[in-house]
Amino acid sequence: MTYTLDIPFQMIDPDGASTGAELPNLTDAELRELFVHMQRVRTVDARMLKLQRAGRVGFVGSTVGQEASMIGTAAPLRVTDWLWSGLREGGAALMRGLPLGEYIAQMYCNAHDTAKGRQMCNHFQHKGSNYPSWSSVIGTQIPHGVGAAFAAKKQGKDEVHTIYFGDGATSSNGFHSGMTFAAVWKAPAVFVCIHNGWAISVPSAAQTAVARWTDKGIAYGVPAAEVDGNDVLACYNAMQVALERARAGEGPTLLIVKTYRMMGHSSSDDPTVYRTAAEVDPWTKRDPLTRFAKFLESRGILAEGEAAGIERELTEETDSEIHKQEAAPGMPLRSLVEDVYSEVPRHLMSQYNSFIETAERHGEAQKGDGAFPL
Repeated sequence: MTYTLDIPFQMIDPDGASTGAELPNLTDAELRELFVHMQRVRTVDARMLKLQRAGRVGFVGSTVGQEASMIGTAAPLRVTDWLWSGLREGGAALMRGLPLGEYIAQMYCNAHDTAKGRQMCNHFQHKGSNYPSWSSVIGTQIPHGVGAAFAAKKQGKDEVHTIYFGDGATSSNGFHSGMTFAAVWKAPAVFVCIHNGWAISVPSAAQTAVARWTDKGIAYGVPAAEVDGNDVLACYNAMQVALERARAGEGPTLLIVKTYRMMGHSSSDDPTVYRTAAEVDPWTKRDPLTRFAKFLESRGILAEGEAAGIERELTEETDSEIHKQEAAPGMPLRSLVEDVYSEVPRHLMSQYNSFIETAERHGEAQKGDGAFPL
């Protein structure tokens, strides 16, 4: 089974030309900034994958080819809105205020990691941009996000909760529960299905019988739209409409953002085992960065060669922060028993002391060589 190139609504075609659709009301500076954010996602992703291959970080969920899906849908959010993420939305958090240093610290799980090493790497969270920590368990963020959206509605808050997940998650219990309650409650939520063709090694056609993915929303009484996920402006426009519906009290929307997962599910996955180059290669011609750069160049917003200069600057910025975070110390061992109670209780202190005595007797634990299963 292959994932086809049938593409829904577009504003920019694969050659970077306008399709004639009315574009979002963005200034030239704002359009250029969208490109910079997309390039930062790709630059950081490339560096993290190299670090993982070198054994310097443990796990990466690659976003190559999905930069427009991520940045285009997240850019219209207000600072008060929330983003409940799946595996690949860390770059959206960077755009919305997560410091690059905190992002990379979390990849190393070092002393600067705001999660204190309690999440595996590539599991970001940032209070300042309303970006909750996420779980590797598929679909669990969906009912959580819906519950938070309903709470915001009950409290009279003017905020929308956007909930991201992959196509495979639409077969999860969380999707069913979340869609049901959001529709009944008219919760101010936007469901963003990043339909990238594969749920790890399972093609989308093998995990659902639905012919049109928008039907997954209609079945629950939720309006749905499908857009070209490699077209950043189409993604921006679709999210803007969905956000306006939610703010007006009209309830949730399901966005099907059709793109493609160019790499494996994660750094632990070998996609050549279950798909062919003949399926992947056509998608290289639909690269979201190349497409948007051509569009901006045709309008004089990017000068010829400027995109390469932006990439160099972002690479230098990323490398500088990597050097800082790689040199940072590990998380203090005492953090193992902190934060659960206002004061560390006797039983946890006893366990901690026993742990320290064992470590002193036998030496520090050594890293294992087993691969993460996903």
